[in-house]
Amino acid sequence: MTAEAGPAGVLRVGIAGGGAIFRNHLEAYRAAHEAGRDTGQGVEVVALCDIDAGRAAQVAAAHGIGHAFGSVTEMLAWRGADGRGIDVISVCTPHPTHEAVVTEAAAAGVHVLCEKPIAIDLAAADRMVAACREASVRFGVLFQRRFWPAAQRIRAAIDDGTLGTPILGHCSVLLHREPEYYSATAWRGTWASDGGGVLMTQGIHYIDLLQWYLGEVVEVHGHTGTFVHGEHIEVEDSAVATLRFASGALATLHASTAVTPSLGVQIRITGSTGASAQLSEFPEGSDGRVDVWAAGQRVATSPDGPTWPSGLEPNVDLATINGALIPWHRAQVADFVDAVRTGGSPAVTGEEATKSLRILLAVYESSRTGVPVRF
Repeated sequence: MTAEAGPAGVLRVGIAGGGAIFRNHLEAYRAAHEAGRDTGQGVEVVALCDIDAGRAAQVAAAHGIGHAFGSVTEMLAWRGADGRGIDVISVCTPHPTHEAVVTEAAAAGVHVLCEKPIAIDLAAADRMVAACREASVRFGVLFQRRFWPAAQRIRAAIDDGTLGTPILGHCSVLLHREPEYYSATAWRGTWASDGGGVLMTQGIHYIDLLQWYLGEVVEVHGHTGTFVHGEHIEVEDSAVATLRFASGALATLHASTAVTPSLGVQIRITGSTGASAQLSEFPEGSDGRVDVWAAGQRVATSPDGPTWPSGLEPNVDLATINGALIPWHRAQVADFVDAVRTGGSPAVTGEEATKSLRILLAVYESSRTGVPVRF
């Protein structure tokens, strides 16, 4: 994108959706405000909208947000006493609604930060990217785990040649979800409303990291199954896949929400120098850490030290996981705010976010057809 820098002074933000992830966005923008307030570069969350106007009013009042609306259209039309509306919208609505919110915001000239997944199909993702490009607005997508220092350490070791060119990768996402996680929320676990299961909702974070390290994927062969949660969902609770990359690198992926207790997440990368690194998130919701670093004749374990949060057990609830991610939402929101102010590109653009979606959709297609999907 080549848009000019955003407005000077305080950026005005509206949040679409008052559900579980709303708090992370609110706290992240308020942290950005504190960071920029002394220089007159603050960030103010001025509005919230939700399809349930009553909930919007209740949540806005509880969190000191001045304006509440029952639709995105109303929020985008709002103007303050100075005639200015919102500069940025955060999209915290269910997956299939992202396209409508993003394209409407782009048409209004409002910059967009959207929760993952960008969409549940590639055509929608492409339309969203095109709309923001044509409107010259910044478009970022939340993949906050890229901002873990440990995740960035591995990316730096690829870039500086320590690992060399990645040749092998593995991504293991072995998580626990109670049946109530699905049954208590009507849109979870359906193809129409959720777009998929463990790959779309949990695994996509780590598929994003895998492709960030290994590059463009050219072939996917996958299988999915529903082994534990079949009474509550129509999508997969488990999946495996092999991936081949444009560089020639190979990787394996397996993911599940049918594991008791949760074993967390591990991503292993081996490079052409022979060196390897493993990034772990255990338990789920803890900060990622590099717990294996193998180079030369030396293998170091847990060089980044333990990061097990006090009181966090292997099987944790969604609110606890979301709360633990707030620091990394803060980091990505700060990056996005800087992109809006400078006219630069956010760390995770719409185009970049489409890559992980393309991979997981290929796993679904390959599982349905029984043959590899080649890009």
